[in-house]
Amino acid sequence: MTKTKPSPPAVVAEPGQSRYAALAQSLRARVVSGEWAPGMALPSEQLLAQQHGVALGTLRQALALLSEQGLVERVHGKGTFVRGTLSGASLLRFFRFGRGTGEVPQSRILRRQRLALPADVARAMGLAPGEGGLRLQRLRDLEDRPCLLEDIWLPLAAFEALADKADDPAGWPPLLYPLYAERCGVHVNRAVDHIAFGVLSAGQAELLALPPSHPCVIATRCAYDLAGRCVEYRETRGDAYAFQYTVNIT
Repeated sequence: MTKTKPSPPAVVAEPGQSRYAALAQSLRARVVSGEWAPGMALPSEQLLAQQHGVALGTLRQALALLSEQGLVERVHGKGTFVRGTLSGASLLRFFRFGRGTGEVPQSRILRRQRLALPADVARAMGLAPGEGGLRLQRLRDLEDRPCLLEDIWLPLAAFEALADKADDPAGWPPLLYPLYAERCGVHVNRAVDHIAFGVLSAGQAELLALPPSHPCVIATRCAYDLAGRCVEYRETRGDAYAFQYTVNIT
């Protein structure tokens, strides 16, 4: 006998919380639980409103909020979909290297270490200082020249599979976010980048084939999973003289 899956309970807003925000929280929980996988279409708005016992207008406000937060995307004439794993928004967009051929940079993992998360990284991830972390140092090459040096921190509890010594990083693909999803079940669907300037240490400069104390751009990224947790902290360094910033003003 086939069991009928129970409908989600009616939405009850907490004091000071709007009904649509409470509904958005319930919908997010259904995504995080795996009921709707990345790239999957949500049920129709009419069905969702009925399941949660809300008006259609409230449901649409909740979906608009989740869209603003980057969890879902609404496609006109097709419906609402859980956003897939982030693959674009490369930090290379801040730089101008070579001839601009659109070549995908090659990647080399120079170092992989199990280390306690530094205090600032743990704070960004909402974890206690000293919790286990996986540190990756990665060099990205473009047209056979080093262009970006990355220091990547991951919470070890979620990324233990990538710390396995039997898994050779030389075989990892150039894009890490699809790898996170495939090997660890962690789907990155949003990232925030912060740009600052500094100078390269002697070791960093050597890896990038630049003089010591050369000016550099430091792009700090926090990447978030479907539950809104920071699951990657990344610092990327590149030649400041190759930096570019373009913005359209209308």
